[in-house]
Amino acid sequence: MTGANSEAELWSKIPAVEGNGVPDPNVSSAPRLFTWEEIELCTGQKHPPRDRWLVIDRKVYDIGQFYKKHPGGSRVISHYAGQDATDPFKAFHKDKTLVRKHMKSLLIGELAPDQPSFEHNKNKLLVKEFRELQTTAKKLGLLKPNSLFFIVLLLHILLLRAAGWFVLWYFGTSVMSFLIATVMLTLSMSQAGFLQHDLGHLSVFNNPKLNHVGCEFVAGFLKGLSAKWWSFHHDQHHAKPNCFQKDPDLDIHPVMFSLGETLSRELGKQKKKIMPYNYQHKYFPIMMPIVVVPVFQIYSVYFTFQRRLWRDFVWIMAHFALYLAAFVPLFGLVDAFGFYFLINTLDGAQFTWISQMSHIPMTIDYDKNMDWFSTQLQGTCNVNQSFFNDYITGHLNFQIEHHLFPTMPRHNLWKVSPLVKSLCAKHGIEYQSKPLFTAFADVLKSLKKSGEIWLNAYQNG
Repeated sequence: MTGANSEAELWSKIPAVEGNGVPDPNVSSAPRLFTWEEIELCTGQKHPPRDRWLVIDRKVYDIGQFYKKHPGGSRVISHYAGQDATDPFKAFHKDKTLVRKHMKSLLIGELAPDQPSFEHNKNKLLVKEFRELQTTAKKLGLLKPNSLFFIVLLLHILLLRAAGWFVLWYFGTSVMSFLIATVMLTLSMSQAGFLQHDLGHLSVFNNPKLNHVGCEFVAGFLKGLSAKWWSFHHDQHHAKPNCFQKDPDLDIHPVMFSLGETLSRELGKQKKKIMPYNYQHKYFPIMMPIVVVPVFQIYSVYFTFQRRLWRDFVWIMAHFALYLAAFVPLFGLVDAFGFYFLINTLDGAQFTWISQMSHIPMTIDYDKNMDWFSTQLQGTCNVNQSFFNDYITGHLNFQIEHHLFPTMPRHNLWKVSPLVKSLCAKHGIEYQSKPLFTAFADVLKSLKKSGEIWLNAYQNG
């Protein structure tokens, strides 16, 4: 799911993993049967580190010698060790037939007939009906992208960027032209981020390779970020949203913030006070935009060196070369970098609020090994639809639907929304959708609440 190669090319580079000492279930002998109790032990933690088993469509796979070679990253697949990975497998992989061919060498058996299909099968009917909903969405063509929509989107991003430069070049750097150019360039940067997000989810073109190439171009050339770094990071978030130690978006806990009731209480009882968390709702709006983009860019460049991703590195250098060529003649070197920092800080502010409004107010906890549908609904919420909300959020106001169907093109998310709402209503699951500014306010309310929980636990143990 990362890089410029197609899925076929990525998987073809992976050498076959031998049978790990287990008889091959594909031969005439009967397959080995497993219980969930056995599978739960093999997470890479309770057993030797190389023992990692997971279940897909009732078949048991040993990924202990494979997970580090996984094209989507080692962590995203390891997060499901000891669990059922059927729904995330279907959600992340477009060409399932191709991937299944490479999974044969990992197959070690299947669930025993008396074992439920899902480990904690309290929601058996919900799991069944969501999978039917997946099939319905595919039959309705909701997974097929309208490439023209995204081409127009790219053209408008390039036009905004060119217009921002032209305003400064033609009208000079007066206050008014500076403000107009700043708005245009910030919008261009943020919209490029949303387009890169679409490409990274393989939802722009039917051909996966075009998505990978496009993601490298938009992430590297238009944003100055490594496409592969972003994919490794973001796919983990989708696999286990709001699950501490599995969702990398929570890595800021407890460095900068105390998040969620459970984790805040833990921090307080452990007497940890890296920051004054009871004031985090006040410093969040200032600190996050300033920290997020520079940290992301610096770390993504480091990532390209660490993984020797030279193509990503070339795109990033081309991004900065073009920027300097366009703006140093207007501002001079120092002021040009200052202007770049301003644009990225404003972009970071927009990104921070839009990305966090759907997650921070929701449940944040350790992985409870819930089914895919419940996991996504527990960790995400929506913002009400309008033309403005759709545009300014890159359609991430449909965060619930996007998390349930990560490869679904954004222009179809509103179409599947009524079906998701209906399934939620049938099973008594809350489907949250809010006005935009209510969602923003809920971020601060949630931070204030978790900060108070931390302070109470810190003072009273």
